[in-house]
Amino acid sequence: MFGKKGVRAMAEITASNLSKHLIARSSGISNLKLQKLLYYSQAWMLAIYGKPLFDDRIEAWVHGPVVPNVFREYRDFKWSPLTTDAKIEVSPLISKHVDEVLKAYGHLQASALERLTHSEDPWKEARAGLAPDIASTKEITQASMEKYYSARVNG
Repeated sequence: MFGKKGVRAMAEITASNLSKHLIARSSGISNLKLQKLLYYSQAWMLAIYGKPLFDDRIEAWVHGPVVPNVFREYRDFKWSPLTTDAKIEVSPLISKHVDEVLKAYGHLQASALERLTHSEDPWKEARAGLAPDIASTKEITQASMEKYYSARVNG
């Protein structure tokens, strides 16, 4: 995760570009579902490879983890399926990783993914002390994701 001098490794891709790749690879996903797929893509990259997939901040919103800049990018779609004309080339590592994330989570409805993230420590820890319906911009840290999901990889 860190280079020789303690400098964090550069991320592979931006969350915006990853979102375009996920939309192109998925059929009819909403912004809510996209946010959860971005979150799980990041979490499992940290757990498996020890480095971030993207550098964008993930926040613990009422409906689960959200990458705010990507949410705003697709806000006008509301609950409708997302579309993009962008063709994003990704590395073989990212392509394989996204395939695994979609295999594990892509079949789930957005509401099921929301419930799942709400049951896991990174989101719960970021929202500690907040009522379920209170808005928040508290960050779900890469460290908390890496710790929680690494334990699932290794145990």
